[in-house]
Formats: sequence, structure tokens, C-alpha cells
Amino acid sequence: MSELPPRSVLEHIVDLHCHPTDAPHISAESIERLPISICAMSSMESDQRRVRELALANPTKVVPCFGYHPWFSHRISISPTSKDDHYRSLFLNSPLPPERNIMAFQQLLPLLPDPVTLTDILSELRRNLEAFPEAMLGEVGLDRVFRVPYDYYAERRHLTPFVVPLDHQLIILEAQIDLAVELSRNISLHSVKSQLGTVDLLDKMKAKHGDKWLRINLDLHSCGVSPQTWRDIERKHNNVFMSLSTVINSRSLNHRALIAACSSDRILAESDFNDINSCAQRTWDIIKTIAEVKGWPLEMEWSQDVEEWGTVRRLERNWLTFKTSRSLL
Repeated sequence: MSELPPRSVLEHIVDLHCHPTDAPHISAESIERLPISICAMSSMESDQRRVRELALANPTKVVPCFGYHPWFSHRISISPTSKDDHYRSLFLNSPLPPERNIMAFQQLLPLLPDPVTLTDILSELRRNLEAFPEAMLGEVGLDRVFRVPYDYYAERRHLTPFVVPLDHQLIILEAQIDLAVELSRNISLHSVKSQLGTVDLLDKMKAKHGDKWLRINLDLHSCGVSPQTWRDIERKHNNVFMSLSTVINSRSLNHRALIAACSSDRILAESDFNDINSCAQRTWDIIKTIAEVKGWPLEMEWSQDVEEWGTVRRLERNWLTFKTSRSLL
């Protein structure tokens, strides 16, 4: 980690994706010290309210984002059904499931909440998005590798053999996206080991919604697609941006090539962190990497009159474009 620039620079930075409400408590002092703006994500039923309250208390620093993450999509039923039938249809859906899966299911079922219907989820999501004109849909997406834990909140999670079926994830995701398009709200999208599925989704949404799709923007958060796939996405979809984080992207040697492949006006920065006290530092760290790869100067002081735009100024412009522009040409 490196020394942060002065507040005059930091106040121009936006963390496009973070999870501050994952922490058990956010102090007033932490919010007061926060020198940047953040897009605070929701993931599951319990934190929609917490994000709403955080945004209400701090409207100048927090952009609220509401939605249901693929890691928790198994808790949502497409239609009313019993708890046993719902989870059995997701996790024991083969004619002859392995005995170890049956045993794991019997252990897991009592630990799972009763499913919430998709209709109820969408009603709540609509209320939250309509209550905040600047709110985004997020975090939503696709994940092909996440295994459902027995206890998500355990200090050390023990994993089941179960992955949420992709067709179920897609139903939940597309329903949320349809609402975002209806309300003209931008999207923060999670995509893990789902490169082809994400490309197909973007193409499908563009064909399904037409001009309305082009009136919103979508951010591939902690983007992990290949540089060539990104070039293809960027070429086909004027309304898709990417943001990167050190906490996720620095694990891959590919991330610098991905930054290099991204057009200068489509790149954004994020922390993807759950401690609001670290969001500024984590976002600054990825901004430094973007500056290095792009060969852009990095502002260590703020001046209104500059000959060459630095990285913070460029990313701020990209955020304003993402936030306010409509890609329909």
C-alpha cells in the first residue's frame, strides 16, 4: 500500500463497487473520515435495508446499490413452494444423486432459510430503486464455481458439493435486469468463470430491450474476462464499462493486459472491499496500477488548470459518463 494523496485529490475519486454493510458496524467517525465517494452494494435479503439506511444517512458520499448476488440466488424461489421441494429441485435434481450429495443435503437443509419468492424480491427491489433516483442495481450476476457453504457466516466456511444451477441464476438475474431497464438504472455485474454466459447475456439483453437497454450502463466489476473477450464486448456494447480492484484482479497476471486492452473512456476503479476504512486506500492502489499501465500521470495535488489530464481526472470523467450518459446514438 502507498501513501494517499491529499483530500483535494481523493474527493474526485469514486469507488465503483464495495460492501461496507458486510461489516457488523459502520461508525459515524468512519463515514466522516471517508475521503472518497462509494457505490455500496447489496447482496442478500438482510443487507438491502442496511444499504438503504447508509445512503439515507450519507447522501453525498454513498450511491446505494440494491440487488441479489448469485451466491444467494438459491434462497429465491421462482414460484411459491415448500422449503424442501425448492432446495431439492436445485441441489438434488438428477435422477440418481450420489449418496454423499444426499447426506450433504440432509445436513444443509435445516441450516437454510425458507425461500423468498422472486415476486417478493422484485417488489422490494422496485421500492428501493424508486426511493433513490441515483441508485444502481447491484450486486447481481453469474458465478459458475461458488459452492454453497453450510454456514455462510462461519469464520471458516465448510463447503457443500452444491453449486447453484446456472439456469436458476439466469432467471433471477434477468428478472432483476428487466426491472433495471424499466427504471433506467445502471448495473454492477458479477461474472466469475462465466465468460461465455456473460457475453450471451449481454447480447440477449441488447436484443430483448433494444433502445431501452442502451439507455443504461453496465459495469463488469472486478472484471476477469480475457483481453480479447473484453475487446469484443467493448466493440459490440457501447454501454458496458469495466472496473478493477486489487483485492480480486491482482490475483491474476492477466489484469495488466486487461487494463491495456480497455479503452481509456471505459475503465473505472473499485475496492471490492468490506471495510469502509480501507476503501480509499484499496481504490487508490488500483488507480496507481491503471496509471502505470496506461502511462498516465497520477495527481498528487489538484489543480484546475492542467495541460495533461491525470488518471484521477480521467477516471472521474468516466464515472460521470457512466453515471449520467445514455449510450443510445
